Amino acid sequence: MTPDAGLVVVDKPGGLTSHDVVSRVRRLAGTRKVGHAGTLDPMATGVLVLGINRATRLLGHLMLTEKSYDATIRLGVATSTDDAEGEVTATLPATGLDEATVRAAAAEQVGDLLQVPTAVSAIKVDGKRAYQRVREGEEVTLAARPVTVHELVVHDIRPAGDPRAPDAVDLDVSVRCSSGTYVRAIARDLGARLEVGGHLTALRRTAVGPYGLDVAHTLEQLGEDFVVLPVAAAARAAFASRDLDGAQAADVRFGRPLDLDLAGLTAVFAPDGEFLALYEPRGTVAKAVAVFV
Repeated sequence: MTPDAGLVVVDKPGGLTSHDVVSRVRRLAGTRKVGHAGTLDPMATGVLVLGINRATRLLGHLMLTEKSYDATIRLGVATSTDDAEGEVTATLPATGLDEATVRAAAAEQVGDLLQVPTAVSAIKVDGKRAYQRVREGEEVTLAARPVTVHELVVHDIRPAGDPRAPDAVDLDVSVRCSSGTYVRAIARDLGARLEVGGHLTALRRTAVGPYGLDVAHTLEQLGEDFVVLPVAAAARAAFASRDLDGAQAADVRFGRPLDLDLAGLTAVFAPDGEFLALYEPRGTVAKAVAVFV
């Protein structure tokens, strides 16, 4: 029997949109109320966190967490989409770049940055997704947004070995970043910094907050055994937690403030372990952000 509410952590295959995955999980879960915490491009694979039923209300908070990726960046080729699915817009030889120069430029992509998202993103412009406007022939330029790249590790630098781009170089990297960061944009900006152009050829998301590939399941596996992380366990994994007494739990059910000293957004639980709400500090008390009972 499927739990009433919880998270489903999917290892998304390439070639499917995030909406495709949501549609399949709706059928498996037997409910229309399914949402995801952060889009993955069709080309990308890896961790896609979905909420079912009332757990969908957790997703907006989960989207604020950091995410981790493994990726391959190709230097020497720029594309219209900043990834391998776009049209090649420029090629320049990159094989002459020395490793120290590449690593130094990659290090400049770490920290608090103002990043211009790729035009073919899911960001809405006057109510319509940017990628839809691009497909309709519009010129789309998005405003730079603050993002944080906590870590960018360059594992390997090697010739691309692609006859279509004989002078290109591939970098295998791992990225840990804030939600809202576009790894495609990191590839583009690194290529621009090195004056050879760059784009993403592979992307695998390895974690969203505390949920990694170790708890993810393929759609085929979910079809055989529909594994749902109950909403209480999901909340304990993603947020600081506080167990309440009976009187406090009763206050939560009415959305009342609590006399608690909290360090930040906190999941609060009834004495029997039931997940009740998310609370955050407001002045001298804690107030409800979202109540789940």
